Amino acid sequence: MTENTTNGLTWTEQDQRAVDTARILAADAVEKVGNGHPGTAISLAPVAYLLYQKVMAFDPADDLWLGRDRFVLSAGHSSLTQYTQLYLAGADLELDDIASLRTWGSKTPGHPEYGHTKFVETTTGPLGAGISNAVGMAMAARRERGLLDPEAPAGESPFDRYVYTIAGDGCMQEGVASEASSLAATQNLGNLILIYDDNHISIEGDTKIAFSEDVQARYAAYGWHTIHLDWTNGGTSYEENVQALYDAIEESKKVTDKPSFIRITTVIGWPLPTLAGDHSVHGSKLGAAEITGLKEVLGFEDTPFAVDQAAVDHARSQAAERGKALHDAWNEKFAAWQQANPEGAALLERLSKRELPADLELPTFDQPKMSTRKASGEVLSALASQLPELWGGSADLAGSNNTTMKGEPSFFPAERSSGEFTGHEYGRTLHFGIREHGMGGIVNGITLSGLTRPYGATFLVFSDYMRPAVRLAALMKVPSTFVWSHDSVGVGEDGPTHQPIEHLAALRAIPGLDVVRPADANETAAAWKGILERTDRPAGLILSRQDLPIVDRSAEGVGSTDGVTKGAYVLKEASAEPQLILIATGSEVQLAIGAAEQLEAEGVATRVVSMVCQEWFEEQDEAYQESVLPAAVTARVSVEAGISLGWNRYVGPQGASVSIEHFGASASGNKCFEEFGFTVDAVVAAAKGVL
Repeated sequence: MTENTTNGLTWTEQDQRAVDTARILAADAVEKVGNGHPGTAISLAPVAYLLYQKVMAFDPADDLWLGRDRFVLSAGHSSLTQYTQLYLAGADLELDDIASLRTWGSKTPGHPEYGHTKFVETTTGPLGAGISNAVGMAMAARRERGLLDPEAPAGESPFDRYVYTIAGDGCMQEGVASEASSLAATQNLGNLILIYDDNHISIEGDTKIAFSEDVQARYAAYGWHTIHLDWTNGGTSYEENVQALYDAIEESKKVTDKPSFIRITTVIGWPLPTLAGDHSVHGSKLGAAEITGLKEVLGFEDTPFAVDQAAVDHARSQAAERGKALHDAWNEKFAAWQQANPEGAALLERLSKRELPADLELPTFDQPKMSTRKASGEVLSALASQLPELWGGSADLAGSNNTTMKGEPSFFPAERSSGEFTGHEYGRTLHFGIREHGMGGIVNGITLSGLTRPYGATFLVFSDYMRPAVRLAALMKVPSTFVWSHDSVGVGEDGPTHQPIEHLAALRAIPGLDVVRPADANETAAAWKGILERTDRPAGLILSRQDLPIVDRSAEGVGSTDGVTKGAYVLKEASAEPQLILIATGSEVQLAIGAAEQLEAEGVATRVVSMVCQEWFEEQDEAYQESVLPAAVTARVSVEAGISLGWNRYVGPQGASVSIEHFGASASGNKCFEEFGFTVDAVVAAAKGVL
């Protein structure tokens, strides 16, 4: 075996043989299942192998090691790029798993899935989303260091780490990648290294038909440190210069005030004998003849999954030894930190378990009225000292969303401070800029990092801009929190472009997303508690622009806010056995209360149910659900300033919904409610119609 060691990189014949084994596996796995994406996994095999075997802090024995670097395959369609490296490293994947690619129950689904395959840090596949996650992970690493070890010299803290991501031409074309990359430069994220596979191929062929920009120049304009490696030598020959890539990564690590962008010009599918560079290899099986040719070129036996076992053994031994050494060295550093920082160690233990303090205190409100967005801001400020892990901000709407904790510094390099906001690199208030989709992906990345609880906010109508990130949070079952204010036609004068109509129903249609719409300030405080108590799914907190009456909880027949975290509860009990149930959310609860008072005066025993979160209510047992919505009471009316879609499950075939089935108008919020039928009289009329 020959061994070449240059500038810290040792690359042996067995390393190269392992790389070629990954190529063979990618070709065979796709051929066996009949579909998939072999091309990039073949040509990027040396890049991924270098990262896993020579660069990253990675221990194949521990996927949850706190000190690990993070790897994000933003080009998630090329899942085999990652799977083959996990197999070679002995990281919970075996040959049968590779051979079971994209089949029912396998550990190797078509795109990497968080929580399904160990060592997969985030679910990727929607192009560009992984880049936004990686930006969030890099931001989280800095915030976590600031919480736990802010005084350590650069590079010396057990909480220092790098985030690596591989992206392709498709990622570079998606807007979410641009949004997040722009913010990454503003944040001076020196711990983020993006490797761009510049192969000029997408599904429709040569990218020149739709993508002509200089991507590296764009990243330089953002403020990234950029490097170009051309493995095609200008198209004249092909040389996989692994040493140059290693050197580029080492150079990037030394640039601590900018994220780094390494562009590698490659040929997709190289070294396929006839199809290298052809767009067909992007997303189709190669065919038996091409695979035979590839194996001949690489010197492999022409049988399916004929791995070079000696190379696999070498890679596994190398990864295990290197991982153990890195982990042991980190353990020593971590133990010293624990001993020197007992309070920090106790905090870390709580954060690692995502537990809330036992003595958590929430504010209460007794003034006549307050918007729920303002109440949410008061809750966040009250939680600031109790939950150092809670942080977040808005997409340029801090004053409108009320997401700035009072007295807390902003999270950005100190030189970014303005007349309105001052801060430093370990600050707390996030400024996402007008980048809703990027914000959603970044919040997910922060959440996936594991130790903090972030939130990101905008207007409810603009949840449309970030819906893909919300869906991914639900798919991954991670507790990202999305704050959406200005929740109805109550927005008023801004008009129909800013007034959500279909959004509550559309968000409730996402499986695993909690849609939480409190009715007053005290329900808002309880709603925050319910959101923070849940760690296995995301939540959207829906807040009003306008002031809402604060319910007097001491009045007879009025329920306490303890019922909020159960999703729905009896807010105002009927004077006798209920003849009618009014079910309302958010700002419309006040209409239900007013209607109930009028109906009670007319002799109709009316119960008011505040349904803060349908998803939480569905978690409750049948006995509780029956106690709130007894089946015997079939006269029911829902009241919500959105479309009625979905409410039939609660009002039943004999019930009715007070809703809005069209877009809004530009006028005062009160006038819009009046014109669109959100009045006490309208609710009373609907109630009489079902009695």
